[in-house]
Amino acid sequence: MALTEIKQISIRRYLDSRGITPVKDYGYYGMYHCPYREDRNASFKVDYRKNIWHDFGTNEGGSIIDLVMKLDDCLLKEAIAEINQYVSTTTRQVNSFSFHRNTVSNETKNEIPTTIQNIFPITHSKLIAWVQERKIDLDLANRYCREIHYRNRDKDYFSIGFRNDKGGYELNSPPNFKSCISPKDITTIRSNRDTCLVFEGFWDFLSYLTIQKIEKSEHDVAVLNSVANVRKAMDFLKSHREIYTYLDNDEAGEKTTQEIRSACLSVHDRSERYTGFKDLNDFLCRKPMVKPEVKKKKWGIRR
Repeated sequence: MALTEIKQISIRRYLDSRGITPVKDYGYYGMYHCPYREDRNASFKVDYRKNIWHDFGTNEGGSIIDLVMKLDDCLLKEAIAEINQYVSTTTRQVNSFSFHRNTVSNETKNEIPTTIQNIFPITHSKLIAWVQERKIDLDLANRYCREIHYRNRDKDYFSIGFRNDKGGYELNSPPNFKSCISPKDITTIRSNRDTCLVFEGFWDFLSYLTIQKIEKSEHDVAVLNSVANVRKAMDFLKSHREIYTYLDNDEAGEKTTQEIRSACLSVHDRSERYTGFKDLNDFLCRKPMVKPEVKKKKWGIRR
């Protein structure tokens, strides 16, 4: 691997592979106890977005290469060999799996009677590319999702997984495979607020955070993981004073919003903010494009 490629390898995930985790995680950076010296104050910072580290105790810092040289007290050549070995091991773990392709369109039939083999941060190049295609920052995706390796009918697969409240996972991988590892349920993120945001799927939830330029909503969140789950969410939704729905711009989304509105006091439909787009993620992915102009109805020549 070229040095420029090596420097793009996530320091955060490399440290995690060595059992080194942050004492405090602030979303876009983490504070660690320095892994190569005694440090009681957690003065070692890893910037997840810039992918660099800084030791405030010694005023040193740099790339993953500099870090491995410090961790293993080794020279540049040895550090590169260690990183290549790490990449090779991770790749072997991942490449023994393949994408699970949709064979049926019915969502209930497509639930997978399966066993989870492993759960990783999102590291496979194809899944990373899928996250990027969705216009979601990888660190943000890894905050809420995982790379799930599972077995189904004696075959091994992997997908991006989003955990629900009952411990099941909503699965998604390119080109657009969707399924779930049972049990199927909603996902709630609780901040003990009076306001709740409602999304149909996790890509829409991540799109909202991306558009707002935040890593965590200050409000409670309910991700339905399918509009068919709306009744499962009702008790949670009813406990809030105000509801804001960010559902798909289709008949199912409209009906679901109406169903929520019939059971809750104050419901605000936010789908109008991405009119002309299928859903919030579609709006995010096509945001650089010029929106098509709404044609005004021609009334003819006035007499």
